[in-house]
Amino acid sequence: MATEQDQVSRSQPPAGHHGDALATKFVDKTGDWQAQAHKKTPGGGGDSEKKKGPAGGYDPTPVPNVPAGYTVKFTFHRADSLPMADINTLSSDPYIKATLKTDLAKRHKQDPELTIRTKTIRRQTSPEWNAEWVVANVPRSGFELKARIYDEDPGDYDDRLGNVHVHAGQISERWGGIYMESFSIKKRMGSKRAYLIRGCAAMFSKGVSMSGSLVISAEILGKTDAKSGGRMYTVGPCNFTQHYSPLIGRLAGTRDPEKGKGDKKTESYDFQANQMQLAGPVPEELYHRYVEFKPFVAGMFTSHSLRGRILNHALHHQHSRIYNYDRNTLYGSFPAPSKEMTLQFLDLVHFDQGGRIFTYVLTLDGQWRFTETGKEFGIDLLSKHTMHSDVSIYIAYSGEFFIRRLKDPHKDPEDQETHPPADMSGGPPDEEPPRDPAYYQLVIDNDSGTYRPKDTLLPLLKGYLQHNLVGMKISTLDCQKDEEKMGKLKNEQRERKKAEGNHKAFVQGGRGSVSSSDEEDLDAAAGQPKERGTVHKVAHDIAEPKDKVMEWAAGDSKREKLEEKEDIPTSERGQQSTSAQASPDVTSGNDVGVAGSEADGIAKSPQGQPGPESGTTSTAQDLR
Repeated sequence: MATEQDQVSRSQPPAGHHGDALATKFVDKTGDWQAQAHKKTPGGGGDSEKKKGPAGGYDPTPVPNVPAGYTVKFTFHRADSLPMADINTLSSDPYIKATLKTDLAKRHKQDPELTIRTKTIRRQTSPEWNAEWVVANVPRSGFELKARIYDEDPGDYDDRLGNVHVHAGQISERWGGIYMESFSIKKRMGSKRAYLIRGCAAMFSKGVSMSGSLVISAEILGKTDAKSGGRMYTVGPCNFTQHYSPLIGRLAGTRDPEKGKGDKKTESYDFQANQMQLAGPVPEELYHRYVEFKPFVAGMFTSHSLRGRILNHALHHQHSRIYNYDRNTLYGSFPAPSKEMTLQFLDLVHFDQGGRIFTYVLTLDGQWRFTETGKEFGIDLLSKHTMHSDVSIYIAYSGEFFIRRLKDPHKDPEDQETHPPADMSGGPPDEEPPRDPAYYQLVIDNDSGTYRPKDTLLPLLKGYLQHNLVGMKISTLDCQKDEEKMGKLKNEQRERKKAEGNHKAFVQGGRGSVSSSDEEDLDAAAGQPKERGTVHKVAHDIAEPKDKVMEWAAGDSKREKLEEKEDIPTSERGQQSTSAQASPDVTSGNDVGVAGSEADGIAKSPQGQPGPESGTTSTAQDLR
């Protein structure tokens, strides 16, 4: 099996102060100490571990068996009187990160919470989203909806503008729900800078209010049609986002003047990352944990060691760079799987053009993240699947995939010519691609050394994708049993890419290989650090200032303590809520429907970086 680019072992410090080199040597030394201690610890290494193999991979822990819950639709309508985070425009670029919590037991405490991120509204202090979120299996015991409002700032941290907590103690078919109720925004965790600007504006204008509000609805759509209610999942809508990384785009110097919104022609960066929310539920058997194929890997996912903490922060940083939200980010949505949604997916992967191969991760709640993989830009990522998952301990599945166009949409893909490798008329590279999903085949595998997805679960993955990608033919490959066939097909993709040449490459950097496995590459990188190319050195100097390593090691302790304090359950703070039937204008943290007081202080949340308890998504997924 080929290896994945995963330069997580050791790295060369950028030229600069001699303290940088000492810091890097110290981090490497801690890794050596950790490896030695691991060998001496009972059960930590030796022949017994070789026989059993490294911990991780498929986890058979079942979902708790409880009665099915209710399907609830949440709607984030609008916000009023938000603070001004941008002093130049006296406005903000607000969006909502929402997290839904219940008393349902998790399979493991590291399982990520259910989250959603709304679209960013530009230059508004009274934005209107009307964003819907349909969630199944919300238990009878109720829920806590935590909505955090941020100001998007791609060049800096996203300023938090405030929080709203909504509680429902008990729900049933007779629950009246919440209809366009206005909840007071808590300011204690908000940006002091933003509220200072707002306060100055209020001094000169009686029409400016210091107290903002968020309008939310929640209604029960009915009992969830499921055998078990042991886990919640997103039913819809099927939102997608397309991201362009400014850093990699600038370094590569490639822009596409034809990408634009509406009739406008704007230049967008050509490093493209994609996220697509698939309709749930993801089959519960698709449940995989990271593989501890090196002693430091556990620390990387849990931040329990100095070296692991540095790598964890570096990967979160890379995730936020790749899944970067800015003015070029494209948003879209489908109410449910359809042929139109399948065509949108094909558009995101550029149909069968250019022999592209993509690296993907599927989260537990059905968010599909993928980028093209290749070596064109020569910019190394620490670990592809770890980066895509945002260092999530548990995911559903991961690997690689590519698209082929069929000559005859009615025949079996195995019994006919496809593009690639054959030259075929009626589509790329010389003609527009057919707009019928039946002409395309998705070939997807489990080639991921980070999580090592179980091969016998490929049919379940295929069935889930067929439900979401209506009309498309799907084939699966096991990276071990089908290694020869997989290698042949991927080589054909690469040859086609060389032949077609002049197409825009949206790639994730590699080291001469487009595979996604980690272990062999780590073995090589651990003993002999790879010399950075010129482009990579520039990327390192821009993205990783010389004091960044020690900053990551220390961590933003103030922010983390505030976040942890804020996430303490309401009952433990002695403030309980008995109903979500709040009055139309809730003004106090003690009022029904809104959580109690927030932790005092300021918490700047880095875009795309999770809190201390986070597992995966999203750009957009890390909402605590």
